Amino acid sequence: MAFLEQAVNFVEEKVAVIVMTPVNFTEETVAILVKKPEATLKDVILKSTSFDSVTLLAKVSVSNPYITTIPICEVNYILKNADSVMASGKLQDPGSLTPMNLTLLVIEVKVPYNVVITPLQDASTQWAIDYELQLCFTFDIPVIGDVTIPITGKGEIKLPAISKFLHCGKKEDRLVLSQKLDMRTLCF
Repeated sequence: MAFLEQAVNFVEEKVAVIVMTPVNFTEETVAILVKKPEATLKDVILKSTSFDSVTLLAKVSVSNPYITTIPICEVNYILKNADSVMASGKLQDPGSLTPMNLTLLVIEVKVPYNVVITPLQDASTQWAIDYELQLCFTFDIPVIGDVTIPITGKGEIKLPAISKFLHCGKKEDRLVLSQKLDMRTLCF
């Protein structure tokens, strides 16, 4: 409760100062007075591959400027290659931010192979895909309410060559994979 009382007193003092001066009370003024968590996309890496999809991990560092835990309401994501959407989704209640510290969030994105094949064919023998990852975090900050922070990151994801899949696994899985992929268009 002490934090809540301090926050209310702080806001009341700032509002009184703003009202007493000829400055208009605008959204920009509130943005200056209220601290928000800050998020930075650190990396996007390949977690795993299977015969039907690729799983990527997005590592995001989020700072909490408050002395209390801040719940993360949801995280929305869109993974793109060029202008086409490869994956999108929403994580409900992914946890909370540690008070007065950085929290590393790991967001798992599963991309089906039928979506990955076209960019890989364009990439030829490099087996790398250019990506743009758009993330939108919604936090529930006490007294203030919901705050949304969007971030975007771009980079390149290196994928293992398809030949690694063909030399391991069950025979049935290799047959399913070869049926899913047009082997004439892929370079090993």
